Amino acid sequence: MKKIKNIVIVGKHQKPIVTDVFYNETHQPKKVIIFCHGYKGFKDWGAWNLLAETFAEAGFFFIKFNFSHNGGTIEQPIDFPDLEAFGNNNYTKELDDLESVLDWISSDVNFKKEADLDAISLIGHSRAGGIVLLKSAEDTRVKKVVTLAAVSNFGNRSSTIGDLEQWKKDGVKYVVNGRTNQKMPHYYQFYLDYINNEERLNIKKATESLQIPQLIIHGDKDDAVFLNEGENLHKWNPKSEFKIIENANHVFNVSHPWNHNELSKELKEVTNFCIDFLKK
Repeated sequence: MKKIKNIVIVGKHQKPIVTDVFYNETHQPKKVIIFCHGYKGFKDWGAWNLLAETFAEAGFFFIKFNFSHNGGTIEQPIDFPDLEAFGNNNYTKELDDLESVLDWISSDVNFKKEADLDAISLIGHSRAGGIVLLKSAEDTRVKKVVTLAAVSNFGNRSSTIGDLEQWKKDGVKYVVNGRTNQKMPHYYQFYLDYINNEERLNIKKATESLQIPQLIIHGDKDDAVFLNEGENLHKWNPKSEFKIIENANHVFNVSHPWNHNELSKELKEVTNFCIDFLKK
């Protein structure tokens, strides 16, 4: 299996998009999956490398990347050494980053024998579930979309709401990362970006307008993004497939670091559903 780590894609926002590809070199075009990590996430979190290997072994060309302003760097793509970048992230930057990854794979000559550009699917976890739904509704290169524990509304997230007057006055508010104990900034620009792009960032509208196959996967023990958000997505697109994973939390019972050779039972179930759906 070919694993090419930490490819640097130049995006629109003066920060690199650090990217991995996993595939079996067959010189035959393979269906492409682009995987997007969630809030306070990164491409090498937990079992995501194992997930990438599983999809590559199943015959896909698998891409995962760090959003340019997720807080990682080229030298340290894991965790959050660049909190200034994290504080300047927003939803439209993430949409732009995903577009840059789509542009890159669509034009990169190194992979033209391996990647089937007529069969690109997106998978998004958590916040990125919303991002991939928005992008799928606006970019015809995307042929299928999968969400894992996805949010259904950006307007009511803690990163968007709160004491707006205080946030505006201070210019910044902080969230504590329970794992790293870092105080992670959100600059007020995050709220302004949401308000200025509210129509484009409407997940409900995007989901209702989808013309491509959609798979929704959610754990019934998710205490970060509740199951009703998955139910909302399915209600807005009744043609979608909806799978509930029993006893699965927000990250399908894996953690960081993941020092096992196998996916959790729940994430294995997720992967099997995805493979069946994407191979159809």
